[in-house]
Amino acid sequence: MSALDALADKAQAASERLAGSNGVKAKLASELAEDAAFLRKLKPSLIAKRAKGDAPTDQKPEEPPKAPSGPQLGARERPARNGGPSPLLVVGVAFVAGIALAKWIDWRGHAHPRS
Repeated sequence: MSALDALADKAQAASERLAGSNGVKAKLASELAEDAAFLRKLKPSLIAKRAKGDAPTDQKPEEPPKAPSGPQLGARERPARNGGPSPLLVVGVAFVAGIALAKWIDWRGHAHPRS
């Protein structure tokens, strides 16, 4: 739940609490209900979906979004492993190769000493 959701829930609860009142409180209740619906539309994920064309952009302002009746996604596919060598094996081979190269360079240095 994001901060916007929490703020929208508080506004919705306040509007429901003030809805039974008269006068200014009743006007404030309707404004808070509209603000709660507006805040729910300000989520960055929904804005991105609307920009891409995935989310509807023609909803009426008074109409709060309805939750889906069930899961919208199917079974999730597991990514296929490419079957490459273990990363620890690669690091180990590189370590051993580095030591062998260092020893060979050191041995070659003793073959031709600088006097």
